[in-house]
Amino acid sequence: MNLPNKLTIFRVILIPFFVVLLLLDPSNQMYRYISLAIFIVASLTDMLDGKIARKYNLVTNFGKFMDPLADKLLVCSAMICLVETKQLAAWIVIVIIAREFIISGFRLIASDNGIVIAASYWGKFKTVFQMLMIIVLIANINRPVFIVLGTILTYVALALTIISLVDYIVKNKDVLKEQK
Repeated sequence: MNLPNKLTIFRVILIPFFVVLLLLDPSNQMYRYISLAIFIVASLTDMLDGKIARKYNLVTNFGKFMDPLADKLLVCSAMICLVETKQLAAWIVIVIIAREFIISGFRLIASDNGIVIAASYWGKFKTVFQMLMIIVLIANINRPVFIVLGTILTYVALALTIISLVDYIVKNKDVLKEQK
């Protein structure tokens, strides 16, 4: 078990603590700030484990599978919590989660055909904007600039989610052709 894989497991372990603190009493700012800190730490481990794995050639099959899964669990858990706290519209979360299922299915089909599909820059931008959106929404700073920033980040994250899905499908459409 190498360091990047330990960081991935740590991120997964943080998720229930993050969710409980965010939903325990959504009006309690101290719980929100603690959950925000947990989310930020978990997000940083997402960036850190990949950099360490590539730099020190510690890429493993476990990491290839678990890292994106841990990322999806973290982001989707946060967005579902934000629906519960009425800070994010359910339809936006449905679109974002649907994209994740579609891409995961696509990757599974590609894997069955011996094809590995790398993440695109659109997908990386999408993840960054989703995480920024979540951070601003969890912080819940009731100032006009933060309210506007949260709205902008939400719609940019949504747009990047759709753009990255279309880009992914267009670039990898041959994977589906092989299934006929």
